[in-house]
Amino acid sequence: MTASAPVATDARCPCCSGDLYGLCCGPAHSGTRPAPTAEALMRSRFSAFAVGDADYLRASWHVSTRPAELDLDPDLEWWRLDILGTTAGGPFDDAGTVEFVAHYRDPAVAGREGRGKMQELSRFVREGGRWYYVDAAG
Repeated sequence: MTASAPVATDARCPCCSGDLYGLCCGPAHSGTRPAPTAEALMRSRFSAFAVGDADYLRASWHVSTRPAELDLDPDLEWWRLDILGTTAGGPFDDAGTVEFVAHYRDPAVAGREGRGKMQELSRFVREGGRWYYVDAAG
């Protein structure tokens, strides 16, 4: 497991929402307020990758697809999230999808070659009032 890096509540949230961490993904990470929508969960999971919070990532992963272990690469810097679209996934839905592009830098690779991105259409379900990441659709 990777230890998570602390994020100040008054710092800009890593998910690029424009909100402060303490008002955006911080409450989901601390367990004080679950993500109200599939998109909010997607944002909180990106932020968890950005700060190295493997425990949150596993907890927000649906039990049917959750890996037994999750080792994050501490050298990858997740720096930008672009939400391309959502289908359902609202506060009164039981399922939804979020398509996104997550941008990262790998400092081990020199120059622009160290930049990369990952695009995914993620599936989410809501059970017991909480949203969970299921898998990449398709």
